[in-house]
Amino acid sequence: MARRDADVHTGYNDVKQVEMFVETAEKMVGQATMQLDPEMLHHAEQAVKNARDQLARARQEATGVDGDFLARCEQTLARAEHQLREARQ
Repeated sequence: MARRDADVHTGYNDVKQVEMFVETAEKMVGQATMQLDPEMLHHAEQAVKNARDQLARARQEATGVDGDFLARCEQTLARAEHQLREARQ
């Protein structure tokens, strides 16, 4: 039964993972920009990159009903990247 379940792909896990990656990146960016620690900024940039990678994978598997959610995630990541750029100046 476990094998059969592994073959079923609903997209729910992809969406949940994107949500977790984006939330983590957003929090890391917030902390890094408050501290202005170069190492924290680097880790926050990596978290944003990881979230973007996860978002790209989810878009490939998109079921069609996830479009609005994925667009909001894209906007959140764009704001986080902007925040990081501002902190680096």
